[in-house]
Amino acid sequence: MRIVVAMSGGVDSSVAAALLVDAGYEVVGLSMQLYDQREAHDTPGGCCSLEDVHDARRVADALGIPHYTVNFERRFRDTVVSNFVSEYVAGRTPIPCVHCNADLKFSTLLDRARGLDADRVATGHFARLDRDPASGRHRLRRGADRARDQSYFLFSLDQDQLDAAAFPVGSMTKAAVRDYARARGLPVADKPESREICFVPDGDYASFVERQAPTTATRGSIVDTAGVTVGSHGGVHRFTVGQRRGLGLSSREPLYVLGLEATTQRVIVGPRAQLRCRSLEATDVSWVAGASPPGAVRVRAQIRYQHVAAPATVTASGERGGLRAHVEFDEPQTAITPGQAVVFYDGDVVVGGGWIQ
Repeated sequence: MRIVVAMSGGVDSSVAAALLVDAGYEVVGLSMQLYDQREAHDTPGGCCSLEDVHDARRVADALGIPHYTVNFERRFRDTVVSNFVSEYVAGRTPIPCVHCNADLKFSTLLDRARGLDADRVATGHFARLDRDPASGRHRLRRGADRARDQSYFLFSLDQDQLDAAAFPVGSMTKAAVRDYARARGLPVADKPESREICFVPDGDYASFVERQAPTTATRGSIVDTAGVTVGSHGGVHRFTVGQRRGLGLSSREPLYVLGLEATTQRVIVGPRAQLRCRSLEATDVSWVAGASPPGAVRVRAQIRYQHVAAPATVTASGERGGLRAHVEFDEPQTAITPGQAVVFYDGDVVVGGGWIQ
């Protein structure tokens, strides 16, 4: 069987490729050029840089497999980057890695893989796949290393995409991945993790948004929950719900961002207690099984990557298979943030997820 491996140049995808080679598969490495390197800063830490592509090629050479670089720059800009900018301008906090995984790694990349007569697309995600014994449909599960689990970023994958997906390192711990890389002599065995968004490697999201959308409003008022102005700011795209630092306010108690109003350019602040909320509405909801549940279902809902999933009841609504959902938590959650993903779990199985409105 021929398998295409999405090789980012990091240790996880490199070990994914090595595992498949060692298991006897015919492996082809593909690296994605996602953005114009001339527009990127020189700050290290992002992923998918020219250095990362070079590292992927070195790993492919060490494994004795073919390696190609595919240019997804236009598709990346039209989907991931444009969404990132528009969400911040609208007062929401985007999570571009989810769009990148669904729209590129398991969509466009799958088309390229089929053009190479490949049966699967493998990645270095810490996630697992199996089948529901009752329905026979694919199930997406958390990775065995809960501290590294990345199933949160994959909730929008459908049955066809899961049918062609493989996550070779999903049953391993991060330490085991690095040990395997060292034993295999891979040149990236001790390469540091990428921690910044690839196209904003210096972490200055606000400046990036302003460069991409020059007409973005850069002035507005900071108000309390009574609507009284308590300060000014340089644009709602510079804030996120739950933020405390950088407000430039003096008060008797710490103040946090409670909400953002893009139309009025108002940043609403208040005490931490007012950040807690028991419900949310989600749109563009995906159900891994392929259809929405007929009624309310009990899940554990995760409202951001580092959030500990909390008990909740989810009720699907809307047309075309339930593209919306209402989530009611058993206990209030802190800083439910519009623009982030909410992902539903049944144990370690991903039920579905959507975008917090």
